[in-house]
Amino acid sequence: MSSRFAAALGAVVLATAVLAGPAHAHDGHDHGAAPPPVSKSIAPRGESASDAFELTAIPQDGTVTFYLDRFRTNEPIRGGVVEVETPEGQRTAKETEEAAYVLPAPWMAKAGSHDLLVTVTVGDMVDVLTVSVTVPDTKAPAAAASSAAPTAMARASDAVADLKGRLVARDPVLMLVAGGAFLIGMLVTVAMRGRRSLPAVAVVAVVVTLVLGGGAFAHGDEDHGAPVQGTALLDPAQPSSDLAQRLPDGSVFVPKPTQRLLVLRTTMTEKATFHRTVELPGRVIPDPNASGVVQSSVGGRLSPPPSGLFPRLGTKVDKGDVLATVTPPVQAVDVSDMRQRQGELDQQIDVVQRRVERFRKLATTGAVAQTQLDDAQSELKGLQDRRTALDKVRQQPESLVAPVDGVIAQASAVAGQMATAGGMVFQIVDPTRLWVEALSFDALTPAGNATARFADGRTLSLVYQGAGLADRNQAIPVQFAVKGDTSGLRVGQFLTVLAGTDAEQSGLALPRAAVVRSGNGQAIVYEHVAAERFEARQVRVEPLDGTNVLVAEGVGAGKRIVTEGAELLDQVR
Repeated sequence: MSSRFAAALGAVVLATAVLAGPAHAHDGHDHGAAPPPVSKSIAPRGESASDAFELTAIPQDGTVTFYLDRFRTNEPIRGGVVEVETPEGQRTAKETEEAAYVLPAPWMAKAGSHDLLVTVTVGDMVDVLTVSVTVPDTKAPAAAASSAAPTAMARASDAVADLKGRLVARDPVLMLVAGGAFLIGMLVTVAMRGRRSLPAVAVVAVVVTLVLGGGAFAHGDEDHGAPVQGTALLDPAQPSSDLAQRLPDGSVFVPKPTQRLLVLRTTMTEKATFHRTVELPGRVIPDPNASGVVQSSVGGRLSPPPSGLFPRLGTKVDKGDVLATVTPPVQAVDVSDMRQRQGELDQQIDVVQRRVERFRKLATTGAVAQTQLDDAQSELKGLQDRRTALDKVRQQPESLVAPVDGVIAQASAVAGQMATAGGMVFQIVDPTRLWVEALSFDALTPAGNATARFADGRTLSLVYQGAGLADRNQAIPVQFAVKGDTSGLRVGQFLTVLAGTDAEQSGLALPRAAVVRSGNGQAIVYEHVAAERFEARQVRVEPLDGTNVLVAEGVGAGKRIVTEGAELLDQVR
């Protein structure tokens, strides 16, 4: 092989190696280690924490703002004293209306690292915290890309590795390059037969390589001249402003001012043992000792009470009040018997009345003893009373009387309506004394209290009253008394009862508001890992009571978990 042929072939190989370097990154392949993502909206800041306090320092516009919170609860502290050791001596930060502490700090405008010694005094508690803040140089240009370029051999090695992957994927661009390589091979073969055309063949090979390699520089709608997607270079000359955002690692950055607006609160988890809790369907029932029903003992026609109006729903009534009257109907046979009896009584009254008048006249002369006159008068009075009672049976209705004090919970009285014997006309309930009846399929803890929860999140404290010995629909009826305020409750209202069993389980008790659902339905909580950073933790929860849940897995003890504002925190993108 002549030197001219070797030179031409070397030119072809070199051009191919150099130009193939930019072409090997496509369709998600790695162009090299990307710079770490840096948010453009996070200003320089520093933080420090102790067992009692958490301090965040943010320098801006010649001042430094301190945000002081309680470490366990993330509650802003008001009325504290924040003293800072500065190059000008000890200075005290001034408290603002937003529970922040502002200190003029012109020396913080200088680029570099600043270590602040802060003394915090809240009541009888005094703590010393060290905060380190790094201020970037706003006059420095943006960080440039690495100046060390890869060597030609390294780029050729990368091209070979990429070539294998593209052969497997059958990349159309690669097929075009392969066709060009075949054409170059044909030219080289021809050149070997005619040594005179070697320079021309080398030139043609280089041109073909340039054309085919250039097509691979940008393909698949990619722009290799733009920065790699998913990275952002922080421009120090651009002003920073704090924005709540989700970071690339999945954690959530929330600046302290935003935390105050969202009212984010945390609690420190503690492991404990609890009785296993079961959820039971239940409903509100009246206390049987403070409620009653009004029924008619005989069928008849309803009429308003002497007041003229039936009591309305919610009307307060007292024991003994007449709520309605029932006039029983009289059948035709009964009317005939009553009239016959009335006639007999009228006849007897007439006979006895004449006897009394005769005895009265004879008693004055002594012909009749006074005792006979008295007996005749008593017999007459008895007959008249029987006659009067018989008339009342046809005319006087039955009065429906309230058996207890309370309010009208149900009413079905309508003037002229025919009431059936034993039918409920009114139900009276004491609204301050209500019970809850639930159906349980498990044996509950004897005399164990429970909690009731409504669909809207309201809860009630319940006191165990007893359980039935006879099953109802294959379940055991269990009754609880409502403890505390009963306003807003209605008889028959459905709810969920959370009652304890004899089984025990260990875990962490957290408020129900601390657990949110992710996009895939997984239960998660947010851990407060830094002053302004929160991370989602997948957990497995079980019911505990009306306001709390038991976290069985996913979070350990001694973690700060968000208990208020978790739903809002989950919406940060």
